[in-house]
Amino acid sequence: MGADRRAVLRLFALGAAATAGGGLLAGCSRQPGSKGVATKADAVKGVLPSYQPRQLVAPDLPGEGPIPHGYLTYPRQLATAVTNRPGSGGPPIRTISPWWGPIPPGRGNNSYLATVNGQLGVEVEPSLQDGATYADKLGAVLGARDVPDLLVAPNWEIDKLSRFSDAVRALFEDLTDHLKGDAVRAYPNLASLPTGAWEYSVWGGRLYAVPFPTDGPFALAMFYRKDLVDAAGVAPPKTIDELYQFGRKMTDTSRGVWAFGSVFDMVQQYFGCPGVQNGWRRKAGGGLEHKYETAEYRAALEFTARLFAEGLVHPETVASKGADEKQLFSGGRIAMYKDGLGAWQGMQGEQAKVTPGFEMQPLPVFAAGGAKPVVWGSEKPIFFTFVKKGLGRQRTEEILRVLDWCAAPFGSKEYELREYGVEGRHFTRAADGSPVPTDLGRTEIADQYDYLGGRVPVKVRSGDTPNYVKDYIDYHRATIGLMEEDLFAGIKLELPANYSKVLTPSEDKIADILRGRRPLGDLDQVVREFRSGGGDEGRAFLEKALADNGR
Repeated sequence: MGADRRAVLRLFALGAAATAGGGLLAGCSRQPGSKGVATKADAVKGVLPSYQPRQLVAPDLPGEGPIPHGYLTYPRQLATAVTNRPGSGGPPIRTISPWWGPIPPGRGNNSYLATVNGQLGVEVEPSLQDGATYADKLGAVLGARDVPDLLVAPNWEIDKLSRFSDAVRALFEDLTDHLKGDAVRAYPNLASLPTGAWEYSVWGGRLYAVPFPTDGPFALAMFYRKDLVDAAGVAPPKTIDELYQFGRKMTDTSRGVWAFGSVFDMVQQYFGCPGVQNGWRRKAGGGLEHKYETAEYRAALEFTARLFAEGLVHPETVASKGADEKQLFSGGRIAMYKDGLGAWQGMQGEQAKVTPGFEMQPLPVFAAGGAKPVVWGSEKPIFFTFVKKGLGRQRTEEILRVLDWCAAPFGSKEYELREYGVEGRHFTRAADGSPVPTDLGRTEIADQYDYLGGRVPVKVRSGDTPNYVKDYIDYHRATIGLMEEDLFAGIKLELPANYSKVLTPSEDKIADILRGRRPLGDLDQVVREFRSGGGDEGRAFLEKALADNGR
């Protein structure tokens, strides 16, 4: 929720650790799609909504390309973005979505839900599920074919679900005729979502989901505790050797402090490892190669394994991929770790209240091993919202009107209510007019509506994070030139089942190598098993997708 968006705090840090077995969709046993489907870019364009930008307030720091707009002041006068109540008094709209934090009170015991539902004219009944185990919930719901009216699915979980395309066509409403082209004008806030996000919402050549656009193009950053590092007299590292020395200097086990949490994903980028579609790039002689097969990946793995072996990584990270590294970081038990950039503002705002001088910053990207760094990123949405199939046109249109309300832009009354609740109850105002959440606001609001309809992402200054917006935009401007080219931009890929199934087991094996449970030399065996288990099938599929699109 705005400056306190706890829900995004764990998105990307947990994404790599989430598990999804290949049999999750056993209930969707139809075979079409199990070999993968690549919808050509031209076909994707034919079903997309017409983009209709809607900006109510001019930004102080205009975004460039995929970089969101930045606002240093909060508007004193708010506009009305939705003139008619979207709901028609139908039955409650049941939703399931992930949440990373304490579960708030439900409908009937939550004044925030009551107020928003009153504005909607229909009851929304959220079911928030633990984001750390959301893959299990998705698997159970999809396998049983028992989906709610609205289901929110994170992108990283979808990629790991075999036969997800089958589930989409069997369980969810085809929204193409409701939203493609100028039909989306009936939903002006949905029409303002970026085209790059809608492109990923196509399955089998049809539009099946409403996207929740990413806050920015970069999945991850390497965050460090600037306040603690400055106090220790240690300079932020600018080379890979300095990163190692940073680990030696900041680790003090006698005080229960270790330099690092999880850092491997960022180290890979420093060494220039590819990240497109889980790690592919063009080979010099033609075709594609996976990062596991490259010298850069081997060097990144060897470097990071050394950090583990020398005791520079916190024991909880060593013991489990599910370590609560946010707690370790905010508590000063680790000085550096990788996380999604969505974590930044919420953690900075919350921790500044309890830890005087608390300051976290993203480490500027640098080159390692003589290679040019590659920063992973794309416009791939964070979430997708699916509508249950078979509800009928009238009910589907009511739900789409609700999603349109949920996508109201910054500067509107609807945006403020959705993000912050009711003034005087869920938030107060700072001297500059910006909302400051109350304890009740923090308890009752858990992005119950945010994820449903997407929104045009913006970065808004708040009283507890006065420097965040400028720092965020500056980091993106300094890094955007290093962003990896997406070879498959505009092509909708529904990955082969065998390739999807091999991803998590392969990463688990790499995790064992990092932690010293397997020797570095086992990487060759991991590569062979990856290739035979579905990696080569994925390679052939992706190479054909490029060729079919003239690339």
